Amino acid sequence: MSVPSPSELRMRNLRMLAVLAALFLLPLLLSFWMYYGTDWRPAAHVNHGELISPARPLPATRLPLVMGAPRSGTLFHRNWSIVYIGAGQCDENCRNALYVMRQTRLALNNEMTRVDRVFLVTASCCDRDFLAREHGGTVVVDATGPDARALLQSFPDGRETSLFIVDPLGNLMMRFDTRQNAKGLLQDLQKLLRLSSIG
Repeated sequence: MSVPSPSELRMRNLRMLAVLAALFLLPLLLSFWMYYGTDWRPAAHVNHGELISPARPLPATRLPLVMGAPRSGTLFHRNWSIVYIGAGQCDENCRNALYVMRQTRLALNNEMTRVDRVFLVTASCCDRDFLAREHGGTVVVDATGPDARALLQSFPDGRETSLFIVDPLGNLMMRFDTRQNAKGLLQDLQKLLRLSSIG
C-alpha cells in the first residue's frame, strides 16, 4: 500500500472539513430560509384553548349551592376549576360540556384532586336527578339571582359551547370550545398543573 502524499492528505482533510461544515450549516440555512423566505411560520402558541389575557380576577360572591361543595371550601379559590355556565335543565350543549368536563378531570389521574368542576346555573335550576346520576361531585351553583350578575359578566360570550379554566387565585385564565377535540383541554390543563406551584 502506498503512503498518501502530503498534498493528498491535505485535500482529504479539506474535503472532510467541507462535509462537516455542510452538515452544520445546511440545516441552519434551511431554517432561516423557511422562516424568512416563505409564508410558513411556527405557531405562536401551543395552547388549544383561547388564553384570556390578561387574566380576569373574578369578583368574590356568595351564591347558593344547589349540589356539591368545593373541596377547598371556597368557590374558585385554592383549587383549579373547570367551569360551565348554562341553564339547569341541561340541553345537548350542556350535557356535552359536562361530559367533557368530567372525562377531562378523570383523565388527570393523580392530579384530579387539584381540580373542581363547577356548573354555574343561569336559569331553570335544576335537573337534579340527571346531575346526581351522571355528574356527582360537580359543584352546582345557583347563579340566577342579582348577586351573580357581576360574576357572570366577567365571562365572555358564547358560553353555551365553552368551558372555562379558573386558577386557584380566582382568575379567569382560559376558554375552551367544547366542539373541539377534548384532548386539547386535557393537554392545556396538564400543562397548567405541571407549571403551577399553587392549587
